[in-house]
Amino acid sequence: MTDTAMSPKDTAAAFDADTKTTPPPAKAKKGRRRVIMLAVPLALVVGGGWVWLHGGRYESTDNAYVRQAILPVSADVSGRITEVVAQENQLVEAGDVLFRIDDEPYRIALDQADASLAAARLQAEQLRSAWVTAQGRLDAAEQVLDLRRRDYERQQELATRGVISTTALDDGQLTVQAAENEVTLAGLAVTQAAAALGGDPEREPDSLPSVRAAISAREGAERALAHTVIRAPAGGIVSQTASLNVGQYIGTGTMVASLVESGASWIEANFKETQIAALHPGQPVTIDIDAYDGAELHGTVDSLGAATGSQFSLIPAQNATGNWVKVVQRVPVRIRIDDAAAQILRGGLSATVAVDTGASRLDRMGLTQYLP
Repeated sequence: MTDTAMSPKDTAAAFDADTKTTPPPAKAKKGRRRVIMLAVPLALVVGGGWVWLHGGRYESTDNAYVRQAILPVSADVSGRITEVVAQENQLVEAGDVLFRIDDEPYRIALDQADASLAAARLQAEQLRSAWVTAQGRLDAAEQVLDLRRRDYERQQELATRGVISTTALDDGQLTVQAAENEVTLAGLAVTQAAAALGGDPEREPDSLPSVRAAISAREGAERALAHTVIRAPAGGIVSQTASLNVGQYIGTGTMVASLVESGASWIEANFKETQIAALHPGQPVTIDIDAYDGAELHGTVDSLGAATGSQFSLIPAQNATGNWVKVVQRVPVRIRIDDAAAQILRGGLSATVAVDTGASRLDRMGLTQYLP
């Protein structure tokens, strides 16, 4: 067996034949590139749409703040401060003594009220005694009248027999008339005494207007004396006590300090008006307090504001002019804090809240029924 050597000419011809039978790869690569260029944007659009439709369950805002009730501390009576018990930023319970006012003038006023009450009750007893006396006089006058009438009847019988004269009979008639007048006057005295007792002589003395007025004056004096000791109206932290000093004279209702109810905190979150449609009371809320990084609290939507914040401003915006730019308004939403950790919060702290509406955009659009 002998090998047949190929000439250079035959080798070149064979290479050209192989090249013509193999298709060029340029067109296939170009097709795959077009598919990828169309598929990637389409996938992004579909994925983005899916995320958008299944999103929107949580409505959140960072325009939220911790709120606590601030009570002004003042005195119901005027006077000079004799003792200051509470100090700045002191935690107090409801009923704790904050400061005291000089009570000497109010003790004197209470003694005077006691004396006035005793005098009113004594006067009531005197009026009752006067009614009893008038009633006794009326009874006596009626008895005398009865005797005078019987005596006059006997005189009339004797006059018919001619035993006594007409003059004696006239004297008897005058005596009866005088007795009747005494009865009339005694009856008027009884009526007057009963009127002084309010028309009911049997009523209790303390029910008389004069005695009731004295009792009310005494209660007012006792209340004023009790209010010389100023107590905390609620539990919380005492603040702004700079004007609370011994020897200072304060008037009735003058604010001398503030009491922050640290135990009653809530969140006031200002949501955009475009978010309000998905919110309603009872929805769960997740709360992040900026001051306590990483601490997550939980709460519940308590109520939605009756109007936007701009409506409650001192000078509400007037958009009647042509220079009007639409600004997204915010509605305050009150959020109740369910965690016991709310005790450590301070009023005014910033917060971020997220409300779980329980429904995505797809749910609110009513399209879930068309999904497999």
